[in-house]
Amino acid sequence: MQFLAYIIAYPLLWLISILPFRIFYWISDLVYFVVYYIIGYRKKTVKYNLKIALPELSDEERLEIEKKFYHHFCDLFMEMVKTMSISAEEMQERFKITNLELLEEYEAKNRSIMVLASHYASWEWLIAINLKSSYQGVGVYKKIANRYFDKLVKDIRSEFKTELVSTDKTIPLMANNQRKGILSLYGLVSDQSPKTKQIAHWENFMGMETPVHIGPELLSKKYNLNVVFAKVTKVKRGYYEATLVPITDDPKSLPNYEIIHRYIKEVEKQIYEAPEYYFWTHKRWKHHKN
Repeated sequence: MQFLAYIIAYPLLWLISILPFRIFYWISDLVYFVVYYIIGYRKKTVKYNLKIALPELSDEERLEIEKKFYHHFCDLFMEMVKTMSISAEEMQERFKITNLELLEEYEAKNRSIMVLASHYASWEWLIAINLKSSYQGVGVYKKIANRYFDKLVKDIRSEFKTELVSTDKTIPLMANNQRKGILSLYGLVSDQSPKTKQIAHWENFMGMETPVHIGPELLSKKYNLNVVFAKVTKVKRGYYEATLVPITDDPKSLPNYEIIHRYIKEVEKQIYEAPEYYFWTHKRWKHHKN
């Protein structure tokens, strides 16, 4: 059944991916209408998240953000499909890194980098950074249950010199790269809620005590990685920019949880600037400390 679903979906996704962008976004508008007005995909979760994260706004203001979010959400899914066929030249045109000189500075110091991102704007197209970097790009991801779609997602995210590695194989890969002196750029999107049994630390995020993943901090200290935050902004439909914000170049000198604290504060600032581009369908605040 999994294979059947895959062989039905794959040709359709490929055909969509090769459409001109003008037609491509017409389809995204249609998808938005179906997802928002007919299916109502995770509307309750989105409304709940917006209400507790942005309580100072009126119902009308949150509704406006909600609709803008669903438009962006559909564009994001479609743009992920577009990655199946987009050229390197067009990707570089649509996703720009504003301060690549920071990577050159770290490379001159022979240091690998951990790039922390959030589910904001277009984290999927952050793979474009590898087109302008001599680092070995590595994206850490969580496997999908359907092994055929897992392969599809892995193939899509592995475009443009990106090596995709599942979370359970991250440490062996980092250890191997360090042993062989392979300068690497490790990308992690770490703002989802950890499983209950994995909760080890809480941070104040959007005014609420929230459990956070501490893996990025542990790994950056273990392998002495420079840590940066990829602040992605949406310039206009289909166009993005990312600025690499330094978090630390000496992770071992910082007290426990300081790296993750700085990261969470950067995510927070990003959301307050334009909340419609955050991934509000996540059940981010499902755990409570007390």
